[in-house]
Amino acid sequence: MALYTHHLPAWKKKEVEDIKKHSGEFSLIGLVDMYGIPATQVQQIRRNLRGTATIKMTRNTLIKHAFEEIGGDKSAVSKYISGHSALIFTNENPFKLFKTLEKTKTKMAAKAGEIAPEDIIVEKGPTSFKPGPIVGDLQQAGIPAAIEAGKVKIRETKTIVKKGQAVTQKQAEVLAKLDIKPMDVGLLLQVAFFEGDMYEPSVLAIDEDKILAQIVLAGQQAFNLSLNAGIPTKETIVPMITKAAREARSLGIEASIYEKDVIDAIIGKAYRETVALKGITEGK
Repeated sequence: MALYTHHLPAWKKKEVEDIKKHSGEFSLIGLVDMYGIPATQVQQIRRNLRGTATIKMTRNTLIKHAFEEIGGDKSAVSKYISGHSALIFTNENPFKLFKTLEKTKTKMAAKAGEIAPEDIIVEKGPTSFKPGPIVGDLQQAGIPAAIEAGKVKIRETKTIVKKGQAVTQKQAEVLAKLDIKPMDVGLLLQVAFFEGDMYEPSVLAIDEDKILAQIVLAGQQAFNLSLNAGIPTKETIVPMITKAAREARSLGIEASIYEKDVIDAIIGKAYRETVALKGITEGK
């Protein structure tokens, strides 16, 4: 038995051994924050990840024990433990795992004290509420409200909680009544250890559409540069020959070089010029 677990109860030793076993079986080890996720959603997430990833929920102290025993580069995983951490094991790459976990998020009502992930905006317009105490509740929460046609109406669009600010009790109550669910609830990846490197969420949160657009633009610019600079490549050789043939033809026509491929065009050009000249002279 390793140095760190000889004093632990049997069930804790088993937890540590399970973590060590999984760490050797999967290519990616991650930490996820489980804070605030209802049990029913946790079960649904487990079902959605079945066959892709395995979630191991245990105490933070046991996670630290396990990685202290594992040692090496993997031991750095324990430095990222915070809040209600759990382990996730998979053979997917960290970018794909991050994207998968983002899809597990659902919108939920805000609770007092929670931090707004984005600006929480209440749009102007009519509500389904009849006149009553709700008008005062809305106004206390910073939402301008009035009675119109027998219904409560929000008079103007209002940002009641800015990104990074805490939601007050009154704001939470009003948002719930308005059925506004601003909170993203799901597994939050804290760090992923993969092929000897640590990946934090800031590195993994990439905009795939933006990256793809940049790659396409770079490809187009490289193609145009190669074509205009006369650099033959597999992709540009056919357009370069086509361009050269077109320019050679135009030059032959303009310079009246009598070749079989351009003679018809030269005659046509001469005819058009004759007609134009005739029109000018007759006009005089």
